[in-house]
Amino acid sequence: MIGTARPATRVLVVDDEQAITELVSMALRYEGFDVVCAASVAEALTVADRFTPHVVVLDVMLPDGDGFSLAPKLHARQGGVPVLFLTARDSDEDKIRGLTLGGDDYLTKPFSVGELVARVRAVLRRAGSAGAVERLVFADVEIDPRTREVHRAGRFVELTDTEYRLLHYFVVNARVVLTRQQLLDHVWGQDFAGEAGNLETYVSYLRRKLDDGPRLIHTVRGVGYVMRLPR
Repeated sequence: MIGTARPATRVLVVDDEQAITELVSMALRYEGFDVVCAASVAEALTVADRFTPHVVVLDVMLPDGDGFSLAPKLHARQGGVPVLFLTARDSDEDKIRGLTLGGDDYLTKPFSVGELVARVRAVLRRAGSAGAVERLVFADVEIDPRTREVHRAGRFVELTDTEYRLLHYFVVNARVVLTRQQLLDHVWGQDFAGEAGNLETYVSYLRRKLDDGPRLIHTVRGVGYVMRLPR
């Protein structure tokens, strides 16, 4: 019998062991979850942007990096999505590191499928009850992190994935001056090697799309940008 989880609850499973992803995804789908898998850091970031998971089940050891460095990137790009580490690394140091770097729970391999499902549900309950804000608001800009919908003064604003991540980071850090490097690291990732003018280009896109009212994204010369009301 299908469990009580809603089919709309999306889980991203990140692990390069096919036997693990098949086992975990089968168990979660049986309980009614919508599951997508990724086998690397790069694939996880790409899939997460498209899939917008409600929770991530994340291995630590991945072929192109590790889950400890991936978790903060997923948090920044996915509106604080909760992360459950599922890994063979069982030392106290690893557990403390994982939880310190943004993990919401830590389960070691070998594991019980039943316990995994229960912990996923518990993480989701905590995320829902621990003040996961349904909407982020600054001035007349509203963001719904669950649906990634943006409105300004009641008007729907259609954004690309990158534009959304940039705006989300601005709103979360409203009134804080953000350096160019901070924005590049949190929106594009620390390994970004694209064109130097990408940030300026996307800030320009956002300003045009958020043109209903006073300008909110301001240039701080020689430093970066800040989201604030006009003085």
